Amino acid sequence: MIYLDNAATTLHKPPEVAEAVKNAILTTGNAARGAHGASLSASRMVFETRSRLAELFGCPRADHVVFTANSTEALNIAVYGLISAGDHVISTDLEHNSVLRPLYDMQTRGAAVDFVRADRRGNIRYEDMEALFRPNTRAVVCTHASNLTGNMLDIARIGAMAHAHGALLVIDASQTAGAALIDMQKMGIDVLCFTGHKGLMGPQGTGGLCIRPGVELRPLLRGGTGVHSYDREQPKEYPARLEAGTLNGHGLAGLHAALDFILRQGAESIGARERQLMRRFYEGVRSIPGVTVYGDFTAPERAAIVTLNIRDYDSAEIADILAEDYGIATRAGAHCAPRIHEALGTVQQGAVRFSFSFFNTEEEADAAVSAVRELAEE
Repeated sequence: MIYLDNAATTLHKPPEVAEAVKNAILTTGNAARGAHGASLSASRMVFETRSRLAELFGCPRADHVVFTANSTEALNIAVYGLISAGDHVISTDLEHNSVLRPLYDMQTRGAAVDFVRADRRGNIRYEDMEALFRPNTRAVVCTHASNLTGNMLDIARIGAMAHAHGALLVIDASQTAGAALIDMQKMGIDVLCFTGHKGLMGPQGTGGLCIRPGVELRPLLRGGTGVHSYDREQPKEYPARLEAGTLNGHGLAGLHAALDFILRQGAESIGARERQLMRRFYEGVRSIPGVTVYGDFTAPERAAIVTLNIRDYDSAEIADILAEDYGIATRAGAHCAPRIHEALGTVQQGAVRFSFSFFNTEEEADAAVSAVRELAEE
């Protein structure tokens, strides 16, 4: 199988990731839940994983790295922990439902939300965002890169804009973490939400938030933390404030190994490799008669995603043929991103997404081009 659905989850991981998960299952105790060797070993591994993430993302303090099951949980913690009735939030049409649905719910609870409109290429105008700020704007909550088009937002520009208006910046880095340079301090990010199973090449069931010191989030969950057990309230200190219950220690061991690989290779070089494969595929399909490619490919920085349709064929039908006849795994449909499909005019047809990883090859990209060409000619 040629696996080109890496924007959903990376299938091919560094081999040491699986080995780390296996070893953790056999040896790891419960972090922060005892003073015996198995528990202390787990605690050290969890702390080292926090430290590696803080290094990767430019988070000033490792204890402000909080673990969750995925970026959806992280974004829920961020939205419900920061936003209250009477607050105003700015977001964009590029968002995944993990941002949209919590914000829609906050609207029913008395918050106001405005969305910066995207054009037919999936771009926004930053002037339009600037015009939306109000005195009660609490935060900008937006993606780093669209999971549909791969278009990347200028986060440093948005961060400066938000801070100039006294607002916070919450970023969904699901499509960029591990494959793009992210520095919270330089980019003005107050809360960075990430998942471990995509560009970070870790196991599913891992993710988290990096929180700038001074930003206070209300807990979404409450429960055991291994500390302050006689207190009736959740601990005030990060990370225990937002981590209720046993962590996914086995998954975090795999993420620990994946981060070692990424830090050795460098996120910049990993991203460059992925974009090279993406560009090779894009150049091969963009001029095929009957093929429509979505997004803006003029920007040098973008996620390694190419989304397209062939004539007026249903996207699910094309994805099924690619899988069954060509052995190519892609993603079709709405991609949990309804507003950007509305902007692109693809609500009814959906779209077929090809997404590349560090472990794909030029031969696989070329095979995918040939498959698209054959389907378009038929």
